[in-house]
Amino acid sequence: MRGPGIPRLGFDYIFPNPRYAMKEGLLAYGGDLNPDRVLMAYRRGIFPWYNEGDPILWWSPDPRLLLYPNDFKVRRSLRKKLRQKRFTVKLDHDFETVMRHCASVPRHGQLGTWILPEVIECYTQLHSRGFAHSVEVYDEEGALFGGLYGISVGEAFFGESMFSLKPDGSKIALAHLVELAKRWGFAFIDCQIPSEHLMNLGAVRVPRDRFLDELETTQQKLGVPGSWKEHEEMVNALTR
Repeated sequence: MRGPGIPRLGFDYIFPNPRYAMKEGLLAYGGDLNPDRVLMAYRRGIFPWYNEGDPILWWSPDPRLLLYPNDFKVRRSLRKKLRQKRFTVKLDHDFETVMRHCASVPRHGQLGTWILPEVIECYTQLHSRGFAHSVEVYDEEGALFGGLYGISVGEAFFGESMFSLKPDGSKIALAHLVELAKRWGFAFIDCQIPSEHLMNLGAVRVPRDRFLDELETTQQKLGVPGSWKEHEEMVNALTR
């Protein structure tokens, strides 16, 4: 997948300028998944994404898919489930299990997963440092049936993956993440690569240069570092 002119990363954590990535977004290859390198990548609008057996590939696609919190579309059926409240939302209680569900739940048109063991190890370390977070949805019997995870730095959330074991599990998690983003003044939820599913929920394509400009602004703020567990009571009240 690496073509002519695509730089290889070295031991340092210096990335090429993402504004000059290829149109589909491939910026560089190589390096490692040291949590400090990965965190620096996100701060610059870059993320790792590769298949087992490939070198680590680093991306900054154009356009970028962003969900601005005020643009989130709650369909009637989802609104009804949110009102019924036959679930409990938890934050950062079982991060690794959320990642493993995201890796294992089958997806239409997708074989295998990019959420490899070394990816889980890296993001779990970032979770322990207060940068990676999970939103988890539990049924009335206490069973986990939906969730999402991603990276939060500054006033931006970078969504990585979602899963559902029952209908709308991931949408319920996303609805609560959106409410948190509104409360905390986050500028956007980065959905990375355009998909019809997320665009139906209100996400929009944004030119890479605009995304990077907006990202720079978000990184001038502290955001909400550390564990999000203490915010559970608030998040469960937000959608009532």
